Amino acid sequence: MSTHDILHIPKIYTRCNRLRIIQEADLNQGMDIFDVMYNCRAMRRLDTREVPKELLIKLIDAANQAPSGSNAQNARWIVVRDPVVKQKVVDLNRKGVEGYMEFQSSQLDAPPRHDAQKRQRMFDAVLWQVEHMHEIPVLIVASLEFGAKVDHHTAAASGRSIWPGIQNLLLTARAIGLGATPSTLALQDPEAVAESLRMPETMAAYCLIPVGYPTGKFGPVVRRPVEEIMHFDTWN
Repeated sequence: MSTHDILHIPKIYTRCNRLRIIQEADLNQGMDIFDVMYNCRAMRRLDTREVPKELLIKLIDAANQAPSGSNAQNARWIVVRDPVVKQKVVDLNRKGVEGYMEFQSSQLDAPPRHDAQKRQRMFDAVLWQVEHMHEIPVLIVASLEFGAKVDHHTAAASGRSIWPGIQNLLLTARAIGLGATPSTLALQDPEAVAESLRMPETMAAYCLIPVGYPTGKFGPVVRRPVEEIMHFDTWN
């Protein structure tokens, strides 16, 4: 079955297929939604194995179930596999990461709950991905379609319609054994992004998500205790 055939199957079949996707959310581990959330660590080191098309469709279908402002359903997902197009995104990402690392090197203090060793491991993974992104099988660019030429203010105010879908995609990737990490560093030059991906002026790109099979093991995330971040009724 071709991609065209899969994406144009009758709605009733699509709904049945979604139920099957949910039932098979984790192929082997029987993870529930909380297992997925608490073990959805950023996975930047990905190997070169091809990701089956059916799994890519699962990711985007799951992302498509997320809410959007006024139920506009205007999220669009560019799944980049072509080496030539991918290289353009790789070059944009390298430029963005170089600026990010230059800024970070000027910061004397590590972020909260980050000791120097953890911080260095994160930077090492970011730099590894810069050098190997062209080998990662899939780069997904999360975007919005506005139907008219979009200005910076409108694009910035509309993120509510794309970020829930991005989180759905990340959780689904974890559930089916794929590694994924969101990044905005490659997308800092909107005109260059639009030219590289042949996007019309009615679209804006928000997030780059490299996807593939991780070279390492999944593990639990480390977060602040909830009592440090939760307030009832008022701040104090």
